[in-house]
Amino acid sequence: MKEISPPRPPNGLPHRRLCLAADVEQYSRLDTRTQAAVQSELVRVLDEAATLSGLDRAAWTRQPQGDLEFAVLPEATPEVAVLGPFVHHLAVRLGDWNARPAAQRVRLRMAVDIGVVADSALGHAGPAPVAVARYVNAPQLKAVLATLTAADLAVMVSDQLYQDVVRSGRRDLDPAQYVRAHVRVKEFGGYGWIRVPGHAPDDVRSAVAEAPEPKPSPDSGDPSRTTLSQYVHQGAAVGRDVVGGLTVGLPVPPPRAGSGPAR
Repeated sequence: MKEISPPRPPNGLPHRRLCLAADVEQYSRLDTRTQAAVQSELVRVLDEAATLSGLDRAAWTRQPQGDLEFAVLPEATPEVAVLGPFVHHLAVRLGDWNARPAAQRVRLRMAVDIGVVADSALGHAGPAPVAVARYVNAPQLKAVLATLTAADLAVMVSDQLYQDVVRSGRRDLDPAQYVRAHVRVKEFGGYGWIRVPGHAPDDVRSAVAEAPEPKPSPDSGDPSRTTLSQYVHQGAAVGRDVVGGLTVGLPVPPPRAGSGPAR
């Protein structure tokens, strides 16, 4: 009897995917020629890290933005491969490049989350693209690179990925290497976990402590409650994607009182 494959969702239908953003630190301070060289290097190190980790970069839906690349990964992508080997190889490749005497140093902030994603007119819509954009620009992640000047890579993963994947006991992932941070950027509020390859968690924790305290959103009537990454309008959750455009995804119910931090 012929096996029937499950139907694939049509274009534009929301589905759960891994989302990743990699942003070059202090890119705007570079001149035009150096910016072009750094962009090429960013693509190269991401390509090489993916290949060494067994990931197919050609299957990633990529949204380049100069100093930043946002990507939606295929549905079958193993989260462990991204959070473990990919991060490791990316840190090594960055270190190799930055060790060259004449090379322009490339330092990256990276964020990873999983959640609802839908194709849209300006790229992608949904909670996960919004969250990744906020995580990669989190003050704590920026403070870590500013303080740990020897670091080439700082990674923030969502609380959901930390709880579901990092704490799963896999060999490539050590929960003790991650430091929790409360992120509040624009209308987004939630918890993320920071890891800096090659640096002790205590050093990361000290750097996170130096970041400015997150301020409550002016739209939040109760400062003790974590704000959502988007608001609901006519049954759809509305937020902003990584390029700042308006996006519409599935609505996310507000957290119940006393239910703990929102993811």
